[in-house]
Amino acid sequence: MSAETHDPSPAEAWRILHDGNVRFAAEDLHHPNLDWVRRHTLRSGQNPIAVVLACSDSRVPVEIIFDAGLGDVFTVRTAGEILGEEVMGSVSYAVNSLHVPLVIVLGHEGCGAVSAASKAIEGEGHIPGDHRRILVEKVAPSILKARGEGHSEPTDFERYHAVEVAKQLIERMPKLRAKVEHGEVGILAGRYRLSDGLVETVHSWGMSDTP
Repeated sequence: MSAETHDPSPAEAWRILHDGNVRFAAEDLHHPNLDWVRRHTLRSGQNPIAVVLACSDSRVPVEIIFDAGLGDVFTVRTAGEILGEEVMGSVSYAVNSLHVPLVIVLGHEGCGAVSAASKAIEGEGHIPGDHRRILVEKVAPSILKARGEGHSEPTDFERYHAVEVAKQLIERMPKLRAKVEHGEVGILAGRYRLSDGLVETVHSWGMSDTP
């Protein structure tokens, strides 16, 4: 993986990361771009191939599960991959200043925020009175939509939430939406499986030939 010498299309950027994820799951890690040369090169700037909005869960370290190195991925992490102005500002910086071709919203198996929101909706859980409450409030609309379409499994809730967050990025960020419409940037909603280490594609926009 080389951020300096390769300017991939959205689909190509995803293929690079997908291949790295397959290596991770197969325990065939290449550990690219971690040497002194890479560190020295990055002193003059960065050119990542993707921005990944992922959950803060300690079991989902983005660079590791994609077998990526220094400067390869611009990572933004919040519990439940929830959005706020700071998060969208970070995504905007990656897309408009660093010119990344790919935005990934990465949910995951066993997400605590999704589980808490689901239990709260079902009346089985206690909604925290502290700052954790915002996690439930932000994730709940995705759960309600999934339930409204007849889904009831945690897997479906996790997938729906990743898609809904991606849709919010498109709807709330006009410049990003324009870049997607013009084929400059692709957006992918995915879900990382703790069970086998693979990232599954749930939905994508502005991309073709997506693995």
